[in-house]
Amino acid sequence: MEKQDLQQLKTEFADTRDFLLALGDEKRQLIIMALLEQESCDGLRVIDLTEITQLSRPAVSHHLNILKQANIVSIRSEGTKNYYYFSNMIDNVKDMKKLIDHLLVLLEAKEENQ
Repeated sequence: MEKQDLQQLKTEFADTRDFLLALGDEKRQLIIMALLEQESCDGLRVIDLTEITQLSRPAVSHHLNILKQANIVSIRSEGTKNYYYFSNMIDNVKDMKKLIDHLLVLLEAKEENQ
């Protein structure tokens, strides 16, 4: 395995770290599923997500902040109401796919050399 490949993989891991950490929590997965199940792209409010996920309001807010920091969701305000929606999810998933594809190539090459 070449040093350049390992360095690229290291960079890809670093680029997807926040996304992977955000996805790794079961409660954040519930919020992502709720946003995916929504028919429109308008977003959901914290109160909507508390009903859907059965999590407390502070817990939903905490997990939304983590999802926001990972560039998975954004907030849109209408007066005093805040709506959460997917912001950069497609790009994040593409980066993760690139990481997995690269890791798979390196692992298959390593297995062939054994």
